[in-house]
Amino acid sequence: MATQKKNANQGLNAEEMLSRSETFIEKNKKSIIGVIVAVVVVVIAVVLYKNYYSAPREERASDALFRGQGYFMAGDYETALNGDSVSYFGFARVIADYDGTDAANLAKAYAGISLAKTGKYEEAVAYLQDYEATDDYLAAAVMAALGNCKVNLGSLEEGAGLLVDAASKADANSLSPVWLRQAGIVYEKLGRKADALKCYTEVKEKYAANPVIANDIDKYIERVAE
Repeated sequence: MATQKKNANQGLNAEEMLSRSETFIEKNKKSIIGVIVAVVVVVIAVVLYKNYYSAPREERASDALFRGQGYFMAGDYETALNGDSVSYFGFARVIADYDGTDAANLAKAYAGISLAKTGKYEEAVAYLQDYEATDDYLAAAVMAALGNCKVNLGSLEEGAGLLVDAASKADANSLSPVWLRQAGIVYEKLGRKADALKCYTEVKEKYAANPVIANDIDKYIERVAE
């Protein structure tokens, strides 16, 4: 009997809750519909933005960047930076016109390295520090370029530290020993022979596969090991 009464009460409660829900929906129908419509509008707006604005804009930015990369790889850093006055307008223009795109972010790295190559260290630092790393190898190259800029601007200790960090991040036979040797030379200028020796020893022990650097590193080691 008690069980039947309990079941009856549960049924009554369920009907009451359903009734209340229906009443709530009826009273707030306009608000609920408004929320649904708002969500749909936002979703549609996002899709339209990606398909008709963001994606085409990214593609245009990539096309512009590609032309600059060609000049950069050829060592024509001035043209890469400032354009060829014909169809390519330079990394700085790519950054300004397509701010927020992946291509514009990458252009900051290229612009910074190009400026460093042309001796414009202060301008280079601004671009290099603004670059948001997405690739470890490029991030290491940017870090090393920033380190060399700092050294040339007189911040020797900071610059050497960045070069060491860049070498560690890249961990590549092609560039890591180069940056470590650069860091070692800077440490020598600072009178920190132990730090210089550490850099040179790492080159010899870890990057012997780079004959250009490794075969020449002994004289650096002898110089600071005295």
